Amino acid sequence: MNKLAEKLQQAWQDQASWLVMLRPLSYLYRSAFLLQKAVKQKKAYKAPVPVMIIGNITVGGSGKTPLIIALVEYLQQRHVHVGVISRGYGGQGPFPAQVTPQSRPSQVGDEPMLIVQNTHVPMTVGPNRQHAIDLLLKHYPETQLILSDDGLQHFALQRDIEWVVIDAMRGLGNQKLLPEGYLREPLSRLRDITVIEHHTQPQSSLNMHLQPQQPFCLGDQMQVFDASKTYQAVVGIGYPQRFFITLQQLNIQFQPCVFPDHHQYTIDDFQDFNQLPIITTAKDAVKLQELWHDQPERLKQVWVVPVKAKLSDACYQLLNQQLQQLNIEV
Repeated sequence: MNKLAEKLQQAWQDQASWLVMLRPLSYLYRSAFLLQKAVKQKKAYKAPVPVMIIGNITVGGSGKTPLIIALVEYLQQRHVHVGVISRGYGGQGPFPAQVTPQSRPSQVGDEPMLIVQNTHVPMTVGPNRQHAIDLLLKHYPETQLILSDDGLQHFALQRDIEWVVIDAMRGLGNQKLLPEGYLREPLSRLRDITVIEHHTQPQSSLNMHLQPQQPFCLGDQMQVFDASKTYQAVVGIGYPQRFFITLQQLNIQFQPCVFPDHHQYTIDDFQDFNQLPIITTAKDAVKLQELWHDQPERLKQVWVVPVKAKLSDACYQLLNQQLQQLNIEV
């Protein structure tokens, strides 16, 4: 199944001509999607506090998690009581669950762990967003705004603000719905929501880019990174090529090793690495940290390249306007 998913991802990226054979399935997907949307919107849950969705219209990574971290930090600095919910994809539960810095990514998911480790924001996860919100508000009744990590297509939850991140490097492919293309929704959806362009040379005033930070060594942040070495680049994210491009920009020599998005690492994944030090993303690092603590003698040096989302002033100006309309002062 993983090999098939990788082949399909590559075909989407290459806009392969054979994808046209999947068009009948895309028509079925569209019909089922629109029917499900209509049914769920009729009985959608309305949270007692405003909800802001940060989501994707495409399959694969777009920079959504760093954006959420940047928004949480911005709101915290302005004394807005913000909380975050997520499906907790990749976590085994039980759900709903609170996420703390001591949680395990195998239980709550890797992206929620990354968000909480960076911001210490109140956060709960679970496939049922209403249950996640109930748990969040039970423990943090002062919450003024809830950010939903993903959930753009979760129409069982009403929302007050919708932001979607478009990675201009990947674009929208052949602009076709799944499985002929990698769109989760028809392109017409973009007319109704706030679109944040992810690119270093954006065309839109509403834009962001990811700025790499200094690599650090897992478990020993006093070590100095040696850019002259060759590293084993381990990555299990939606769009691994972005990480490889970052390493190239940092002039880091590496051998790529790609795992599926949200891969649950085991120590056996690293037995054939020829003693090369590992370099990885912050998202992957939250899971590798568990392995490193359990078996440090087998998982030796692991270097992490964190990134920060840098948003344009126009993004923050729009956010302030949208929140003021919801009577949230920033």
